[in-house]
Amino acid sequence: MTSRIAIFASGSGSNAENIITTLRENPAFEFPVILSNKADAFVHLRAQTMGIQSVTFTRDDFANGEAIIDYLKHQRIDYIVLAGFLLKIPENIIKSFPEKIINIHPALLPNFGGKGMYGNKVHEAVKNAGVTETGITIHYVTEHYDEGNIIFQAQCPVATTDSPTDIANKVHALEYKFYPAIIQKIWG
Repeated sequence: MTSRIAIFASGSGSNAENIITTLRENPAFEFPVILSNKADAFVHLRAQTMGIQSVTFTRDDFANGEAIIDYLKHQRIDYIVLAGFLLKIPENIIKSFPEKIINIHPALLPNFGGKGMYGNKVHEAVKNAGVTETGITIHYVTEHYDEGNIIFQAQCPVATTDSPTDIANKVHALEYKFYPAIIQKIWG
Protein backbone atom coordinates (compact mmCIF):
# COMPACT_ATOMS: atom_id res chain seq x y z
CA MET A 1 0.00 0.00 0.00
CA THR A 2 1.23 3.47 -0.88
CA SER A 3 1.46 6.12 1.84
CA ARG A 4 0.17 9.48 0.58
CA ILE A 5 1.97 12.22 2.48
CA ALA A 6 1.18 15.94 2.60
CA ILE A 7 4.03 18.20 3.64
CA PHE A 8 3.33 21.43 5.52
CA ALA A 9 6.05 24.09 5.19
CA SER A 10 6.30 27.81 5.98
CA GLY A 11 9.69 28.76 4.57
CA SER A 12 12.31 27.78 2.05
CA GLY A 13 11.33 24.11 1.94
CA SER A 14 14.81 22.58 1.99
CA ASN A 15 13.67 19.78 4.31
CA ALA A 16 10.54 19.21 2.18
CA GLU A 17 12.66 18.96 -0.96
CA ASN A 18 15.13 16.59 0.71
CA ILE A 19 12.34 14.30 1.92
CA ILE A 20 10.65 14.19 -1.47
CA THR A 21 13.80 13.70 -3.53
CA THR A 22 15.01 10.99 -1.14
CA LEU A 23 11.73 9.03 -1.06
CA ARG A 24 9.86 9.75 -4.28
CA GLU A 25 11.39 6.81 -6.19
CA ASN A 26 10.19 4.46 -3.45
CA PRO A 27 6.81 3.05 -4.57
CA ALA A 28 5.68 3.04 -0.93
CA PHE A 29 5.34 6.85 -0.99
CA GLU A 30 3.48 9.55 -2.87
CA PHE A 31 3.78 13.28 -2.20
CA PRO A 32 0.75 14.80 -3.92
CA VAL A 33 0.85 18.23 -2.28
CA ILE A 34 2.76 20.73 -0.19
CA LEU A 35 0.66 23.11 1.91
CA SER A 36 1.88 26.44 3.21
CA ASN A 37 0.54 29.34 5.21
CA LYS A 38 2.66 31.79 3.20
CA ALA A 39 1.99 32.59 -0.46
CA ASP A 40 5.53 33.95 -0.90
CA ALA A 41 7.34 31.00 0.72
CA PHE A 42 10.18 29.63 -1.42
CA VAL A 43 8.78 26.13 -0.87
CA HIS A 44 6.24 26.88 -3.64
CA LEU A 45 9.04 27.30 -6.18
CA ARG A 46 10.67 24.09 -4.96
CA ALA A 47 7.33 22.28 -5.35
CA GLN A 48 6.90 23.62 -8.87
CA THR A 49 10.43 22.49 -9.80
CA MET A 50 9.66 19.00 -8.47
CA GLY A 51 6.30 18.87 -10.26
CA ILE A 52 4.29 18.80 -7.04
CA GLN A 53 1.16 20.82 -6.41
CA SER A 54 1.47 23.47 -3.71
CA VAL A 55 -1.39 25.23 -1.98
CA THR A 56 -1.52 28.30 0.23
CA PHE A 57 -4.21 28.53 2.87
CA THR A 58 -5.32 31.46 4.99
CA ARG A 59 -4.66 31.74 8.69
CA ASP A 60 -8.44 31.65 9.27
CA ASP A 61 -8.88 28.47 7.21
CA PHE A 62 -6.08 26.88 9.16
CA ALA A 63 -7.34 28.00 12.57
CA ASN A 64 -10.80 26.61 11.78
CA GLY A 65 -9.25 23.46 10.31
CA GLU A 66 -12.32 22.13 8.51
CA ALA A 67 -11.35 23.33 5.02
CA ILE A 68 -7.86 21.86 5.50
CA ILE A 69 -9.30 18.53 6.69
CA ASP A 70 -11.70 18.42 3.74
CA TYR A 71 -8.88 19.18 1.31
CA LEU A 72 -6.58 16.53 2.80
CA LYS A 73 -9.35 13.93 2.70
CA HIS A 74 -10.17 14.86 -0.91
CA GLN A 75 -6.46 14.29 -1.70
CA ARG A 76 -6.64 10.93 0.15
CA ILE A 77 -3.78 11.95 2.46
CA ASP A 78 -2.67 9.30 4.94
CA TYR A 79 0.03 11.22 6.82
CA ILE A 80 1.28 14.77 7.38
CA VAL A 81 4.92 15.79 7.69
CA LEU A 82 5.78 19.20 9.10
CA ALA A 83 8.96 20.57 7.54
CA GLY A 84 9.72 24.03 8.83
CA PHE A 85 6.06 24.72 9.51
CA LEU A 86 5.57 27.31 12.23
CA LEU A 87 1.86 27.35 13.03
CA LYS A 88 0.35 25.31 15.84
CA ILE A 89 -1.75 22.47 14.41
CA PRO A 90 -5.44 22.85 15.38
CA GLU A 91 -6.91 20.12 17.55
CA ASN A 92 -9.48 19.04 14.94
CA ILE A 93 -6.71 18.35 12.39
CA ILE A 94 -4.78 16.35 15.01
CA LYS A 95 -7.92 14.35 15.82
CA SER A 96 -8.51 13.69 12.10
CA PHE A 97 -4.93 12.37 11.76
CA PRO A 98 -4.18 10.77 15.16
CA GLU A 99 -0.52 9.74 15.47
CA LYS A 100 -0.22 10.48 11.74
CA ILE A 101 1.41 13.93 11.95
CA ILE A 102 5.12 14.25 12.65
CA ASN A 103 7.48 17.16 13.11
CA ILE A 104 11.20 17.66 13.42
CA HIS A 105 12.60 19.97 16.07
CA PRO A 106 16.17 21.34 15.83
CA ALA A 107 17.17 20.41 19.39
CA LEU A 108 17.00 17.52 21.82
CA LEU A 109 13.54 17.80 23.35
CA PRO A 110 12.36 18.43 25.96
CA ASN A 111 15.15 21.03 26.03
CA PHE A 112 14.86 24.17 23.89
CA GLY A 113 11.28 23.45 22.82
CA GLY A 114 7.90 25.07 23.12
CA LYS A 115 6.18 28.16 21.77
CA GLY A 116 8.56 30.55 20.04
CA MET A 117 11.42 28.06 19.88
CA TYR A 118 12.14 27.52 16.19
CA GLY A 119 14.95 28.04 13.70
CA ASN A 120 17.81 30.26 14.79
CA LYS A 121 16.11 31.05 18.10
CA VAL A 122 16.79 27.45 19.10
CA HIS A 123 20.43 27.53 17.98
CA GLU A 124 21.01 30.83 19.81
CA ALA A 125 19.49 29.37 22.97
CA VAL A 126 21.70 26.28 22.67
CA LYS A 127 24.77 28.49 22.27
CA ASN A 128 23.79 30.74 25.18
CA ALA A 129 23.15 27.74 27.45
CA GLY A 130 26.68 26.46 26.91
CA VAL A 131 25.60 22.86 26.35
CA THR A 132 28.06 20.45 24.77
CA GLU A 133 25.60 18.67 22.50
CA THR A 134 22.42 19.33 20.59
CA GLY A 135 20.65 17.52 17.80
CA ILE A 136 17.24 16.78 16.36
CA THR A 137 14.03 15.31 17.67
CA ILE A 138 11.40 13.74 15.41
CA HIS A 139 8.11 13.50 17.26
CA TYR A 140 4.38 13.06 16.85
CA VAL A 141 2.39 16.28 16.88
CA THR A 142 -0.09 16.99 19.67
CA GLU A 143 -2.08 20.07 20.62
CA HIS A 144 0.96 21.34 22.59
CA TYR A 145 4.17 22.56 20.94
CA ASP A 146 6.94 19.95 20.98
CA GLU A 147 5.29 17.67 23.54
CA GLY A 148 4.28 14.70 21.38
CA ASN A 149 5.82 11.26 21.81
CA ILE A 150 9.40 11.16 20.61
CA ILE A 151 10.05 8.86 17.67
CA PHE A 152 13.77 9.48 17.20
CA GLN A 153 16.65 11.67 18.35
CA ALA A 154 20.16 12.16 16.99
CA GLN A 155 22.94 14.16 18.61
CA CYS A 156 25.86 16.29 17.48
CA PRO A 157 28.57 18.00 19.53
CA VAL A 158 28.57 21.72 20.24
CA ALA A 159 32.05 23.22 20.52
CA THR A 160 32.63 26.32 22.63
CA THR A 161 33.81 28.04 19.44
CA ASP A 162 30.62 27.19 17.50
CA SER A 163 28.42 30.10 16.48
CA PRO A 164 24.64 29.68 16.20
CA THR A 165 25.22 29.34 12.43
CA ASP A 166 27.76 26.55 13.00
CA ILE A 167 25.25 24.80 15.26
CA ALA A 168 22.51 25.24 12.65
CA ASN A 169 24.70 23.67 9.97
CA LYS A 170 25.38 20.61 12.14
CA VAL A 171 21.68 20.25 12.96
CA HIS A 172 20.63 20.65 9.30
CA ALA A 173 22.99 17.82 8.36
CA LEU A 174 21.22 15.59 10.89
CA GLU A 175 17.79 16.66 9.59
CA TYR A 176 18.66 15.84 5.99
CA LYS A 177 20.15 12.49 6.94
CA PHE A 178 17.51 11.22 9.34
CA TYR A 179 14.11 12.77 8.55
CA PRO A 180 13.55 10.79 5.32
CA ALA A 181 14.93 7.62 6.93
CA ILE A 182 12.53 7.86 9.88
CA ILE A 183 9.57 8.57 7.57
CA GLN A 184 10.51 5.46 5.60
CA LYS A 185 10.85 3.41 8.78
CA ILE A 186 7.50 4.37 10.34
CA TRP A 187 5.30 4.66 7.21
CA GLY A 188 7.14 2.75 4.48
